[in-house]
Amino acid sequence: MSHTLPLPAFTHERVEVITGRRSGLFIAVALHSSVLGSALGGARLWTYPHWSDALGDALRLSAAMTLKNATAGLDAGGGKSVIGLEEGTVLDAERRRDAFLDLGDAVESFGGLYRTAEDVGSTMDDMAVVGERTAHVVGLPDAAGGSGEPAGPTSLGVYESLRAVLERTTGTGNVAGRRITISGLGQVGGRLAIRLSAEGAILTVTDVNPARRHLAGELGATWAEPGTEHLASSDVFVPAGIGGLLTDDVIDALDTRAVCGPANNPLANHAGADRLASRGILYAPDFVVNAGGVIYLDNEAKQRGTREEIMGQVAQIGDTVRRILADAEERGITPLAAAEELASERLRAGAPALAG
Repeated sequence: MSHTLPLPAFTHERVEVITGRRSGLFIAVALHSSVLGSALGGARLWTYPHWSDALGDALRLSAAMTLKNATAGLDAGGGKSVIGLEEGTVLDAERRRDAFLDLGDAVESFGGLYRTAEDVGSTMDDMAVVGERTAHVVGLPDAAGGSGEPAGPTSLGVYESLRAVLERTTGTGNVAGRRITISGLGQVGGRLAIRLSAEGAILTVTDVNPARRHLAGELGATWAEPGTEHLASSDVFVPAGIGGLLTDDVIDALDTRAVCGPANNPLANHAGADRLASRGILYAPDFVVNAGGVIYLDNEAKQRGTREEIMGQVAQIGDTVRRILADAEERGITPLAAAEELASERLRAGAPALAG
């Protein structure tokens, strides 16, 4: 079977692709940039139609992590790891453990230039297994002396970003009475849905896992069948699942005023940002919106402030979004272009962390 997506441009410092000696699984570790420091980016466990799709995902995600960490003001580069499963593969506990031991060996081979953490499909407990083979892992369970689960900080950053987007499109950041569609009810999307519901938002939600439908019932939200959620009229559309959701066809049919969500690489192609702008849909770049987790993990690992202070820094993501949206409007460019320029300036300078 040929891969379904073309491989992105190769701009990476180093990429390792292995077959895990214990698990027999495809594992890719992609270090995109260490210009600002040791790279930080999670480990994704996911099913792909072809091994090259898993590799392409690692390449795209690691490049996005460089942008994310730079715009977040972190002294951290960008990297990502992917454990790719063939379609139909179900891991038992032993093989899952073997997979993360194999990942730990791969991470260790980078000598500290790349630090991993949990991501889609992986957990804190998986990171504890990685930690048996390398010290270059963050987000370990509290019981193991780690910083715990990063989904809460990520969700907070998305919430503050969403309020900034609402201010720009409606004149107020109050979510009460606003129609918000959330595509993906995982660790981050689920937390966000609960908070928005409590504050009076009118929610339409969906997830590829039908078991998540119970959350819609608990929150009094409207459930949309997966693949139709973009047709629901909304003030903000929140992509919170796997990337690539916003294809040209989806953008053309999207019924919303703005897009703001935690999914990595939600645009199927870079030109999607211009396509959204041509339809008058405001787009808050994903790598700015979803940076709460890495801000939390990096500062916790480096012991830069108390948890309360670090969460305060996470909340400032909303201010970063406001600056980017204002800059984009003033210069007549897309918010994506403005955010990429902010990251590029930081990478060129190789400077200490940006002021808040």
